[in-house]
Amino acid sequence: MSEMITADLVDLDLSADTKEAAARALAERMAARGRVTDLEGFLADVAAREAQMPTGLDGGIGIPHCRSEHVTVPTLAFGRSARGIDFGAPDGPADLIFLIAAPAGADDAHLTILSSLARQLMNAEFTSALRSADDAAAAAALIRGEEAPAAAAASGGSEDSAEASAAAATSDVTADGTAPAPGARVEDAAAPVPGATGASAERPFRIVAVTSCPTGIAHTYMAAESLENAGREAGVEVAVETQGSAGFARLDPAVVEAADGVIFAHDIPVRDKDRFAGKPTVDVGVKAAINRPGELIAEVRDKAARGEATAAAASPGAPLERAGDSGEGYATKLRKWLMSGVSYMVPFVAAGGLLIALGFAIGGYKINKAPSVMDHFVWMQADSWAALLFQIGVVSFGFLVPVLAGYIAYGMADRPGLVPGFVGGSIALTINAGFLGGLVAGLLAGGVVMTIQKVNIPAALRGIMPVVVIPLISSAVVGFLMFVVVGKPIASAQKGLTDWLNGLTGTNAVLLGALLGLMMCFDLGGPVNKVAYTFATAGIAVSTPSDSAMKIMAAVMAAGMVPPLAMALATTVRGRLFTRTERENGKAAWVLGASFISEGAIPFAAADPLRVIPASMVGGALTGALSMAFGATLRAPHGGIFVVPLIGSPLLYLVAIAAGMCLTTTLVVVLKGMRKQSPEGAAKEAAGAAIAARNDPKQPVVA
Repeated sequence: MSEMITADLVDLDLSADTKEAAARALAERMAARGRVTDLEGFLADVAAREAQMPTGLDGGIGIPHCRSEHVTVPTLAFGRSARGIDFGAPDGPADLIFLIAAPAGADDAHLTILSSLARQLMNAEFTSALRSADDAAAAAALIRGEEAPAAAAASGGSEDSAEASAAAATSDVTADGTAPAPGARVEDAAAPVPGATGASAERPFRIVAVTSCPTGIAHTYMAAESLENAGREAGVEVAVETQGSAGFARLDPAVVEAADGVIFAHDIPVRDKDRFAGKPTVDVGVKAAINRPGELIAEVRDKAARGEATAAAASPGAPLERAGDSGEGYATKLRKWLMSGVSYMVPFVAAGGLLIALGFAIGGYKINKAPSVMDHFVWMQADSWAALLFQIGVVSFGFLVPVLAGYIAYGMADRPGLVPGFVGGSIALTINAGFLGGLVAGLLAGGVVMTIQKVNIPAALRGIMPVVVIPLISSAVVGFLMFVVVGKPIASAQKGLTDWLNGLTGTNAVLLGALLGLMMCFDLGGPVNKVAYTFATAGIAVSTPSDSAMKIMAAVMAAGMVPPLAMALATTVRGRLFTRTERENGKAAWVLGASFISEGAIPFAAADPLRVIPASMVGGALTGALSMAFGATLRAPHGGIFVVPLIGSPLLYLVAIAAGMCLTTTLVVVLKGMRKQSPEGAAKEAAGAAIAARNDPKQPVVA
């Protein structure tokens, strides 16, 4: 770790007030040493990781981290805050902040070292020593493992604690690429232990666990360390498979077979989950294993005592969209299931929509009447290329509803849900049930599979359940329900919705545009925003969408661009009303807004929600209404200004965006200018403006 952190990457008097400012202060130290090539690009990657899940941990620790193409070598910076900084931890602000920067192609050795640091953070003696370190060099040496915490030394700790921690992070690996249980010899791990579902009097209770997080650098390994520590305290054997950025060493099949229970602590899909089928299972987010490992161990023991030998694949959380614990409400789970399907569907919509739009742009509005390119294709003829693009796009659109249904079912029941989901989605297309039919088919498929998985199956049949029994029974049930029971009513509802959209004109269309604009700007990428966006993409998810559907898509994208663009403009015209960090965020917001990434306004909304969010909603509503009034159309679901040439009435479309952006900017500037400020706050702002002026001669100093 010597090359990863040095004294000049340590700030023991970190003065930042927010997590964004803390990340910037530490990142600037990395950039000064040439370890970060593009400061703003790197901070954008850090913010994107933070948006996935807060990085604050119980015990006053914040670990912002990411993998980024702007990082040259794996680097760690450490800051200590006297006042504490909110990183979203349940127990309050963090005073120990570790910024972990890993290159996009970091090698396994460096990532292993970072994972060993993550495990050390679960050691109270280590964090206590960092809090009492009196100079940067000592803190850096402690993090590198060159100095043992005083408390550990007094209690008989070894000087090799850092090396032992690193060894625990990777553990020995058997000849077939699998990892034994912690503390076990490799030669012992392969010996099967009788009894796979209950603890016997001759041996302790055994748990196998899998931990993973989106980045796979910190939370993955901290959760593993936390579970192992809690297991030792409870007298339980815990073997953890960490599916991190450095790959993963698969648990020995004999260890899995001998386990009495399973804990999944993950925020991304567990790889090869079927290995754990048929055992009592607890399925939670990764932070639950860090914050309450003892409860999880007790819960899986209770399930084993009750004989709940459930299939591991029947976890209640969506593999890609899950972000919480098993105690989530049904409405939250439903939203995540639906968003799982939508997230997989959108790339098909984007590819198909853009190809079809390009086909029309090159070949004209009659290109949809062109013969198949298999029968007629002239290499030097533009119309042939236009027909090719159009017909590829149509094929791409043919996957939309099956993919939607399949991955809703996947979000509910994991891989066994894919087959009945795709079958149900294809039936929805066959009976003209469209997008609504796909939603219902996905939910039905997931529900049927989850029901089947709750049935106690003899051990001899478990091997064929995922590949034969579940696909056979679930596909038959879903097919029956879609063809005979619910298909016709859904098809009628789909036709009614289509007719209503086609009938929207005048005031009704303008009001719908305003409503969608309000929704897009209410929570900037949150659930309400996603509802509006999904409604719009559903309308264009056909090969020949109606004009009304394309107008709705245009209004939604235009409104979603307004908040970040407005914040960027506001920080430009009235920089003194914003902090230095916000002014820097404003520069990035230009690009994010132009690319239709509404989340670019989140830092501003989080800092001042009562002014920024209402102003954004008003501007978004104006843009949505104007876009509908101007009759702008859009066949692609994304792209921002980069797809303006493919938009119907592009100049008026840009006028609508500019109008909403200017209105939001005006409201934000007025509202921020009206707020009363304490003398202390005014002095602080003036000092900040003076500093900005010294750094930028063009920036006026306002006293």
